[in-house]
Amino acid sequence: MKTRCMIVDDEPLAIEAIQIHLEKFDSLKLVATSTDAIQAFNQLRNGRIDLIFLDIQMPEMTGMDFLKSLKNPPKVIFTTAFREYALQAFDLDVVDYLLKPISFDRFMQAINKYYDSMPKEIIASEHYSANTIKENFFYVKADKKNVKINFDQILFIESIKDYVKIVCKNKTIISKIMIGNLIDQLPESLFIRIHRSYIIYIPNIESFSSISVEVPGKEIPIGRNYKNETLKTLQNFL
Repeated sequence: MKTRCMIVDDEPLAIEAIQIHLEKFDSLKLVATSTDAIQAFNQLRNGRIDLIFLDIQMPEMTGMDFLKSLKNPPKVIFTTAFREYALQAFDLDVVDYLLKPISFDRFMQAINKYYDSMPKEIIASEHYSANTIKENFFYVKADKKNVKINFDQILFIESIKDYVKIVCKNKTIISKIMIGNLIDQLPESLFIRIHRSYIIYIPNIESFSSISVEVPGKEIPIGRNYKNETLKTLQNFL
């Protein structure tokens, strides 16, 4: 699954420079750009964002204030022309702090830091994106063990604070992982997040409408912020 990126910067040339770097990575997908924090906030509500390249000095609201305002922010790499904010930035648990102009080598280092920061709860036999789909299963940590879960057994995955409940046809597994981190590691051709609290395995969907999805034994609401992407994906799948 590609990492979905957003660039937030009030300088169009700065956005273009980062975009050029991003295009060199097959694993990164630019899905949104914004020239101010208010616009960026609205874009975050419209779909999943995994990584934000965030300028600090912007009109109306600084990048730092914007980040502080987010309840469950994506990963952030600050991009700025000012060195003096570095200590404050890392206090906000950002991935990296890039000084403009940003060289490709330095940009690549930041991307490596991003991937190093990703959770390791999901374990595949070798390379996740290839072997997991081929073998049609994955592992999660539960009860101090790595538990194998077959994709086709999953009815739905529900978020419970810092945990997820994976409800299968023959068992239910509780694992300590955030739902946003879990969906990032599942193949987007088979799984879709339809609500802030629910992930669905698409082939096990029995029916759907504009407001809900039905899997065996349960009807699950489609979240307002996930509606457009959910319906588009399901219609294309069918």
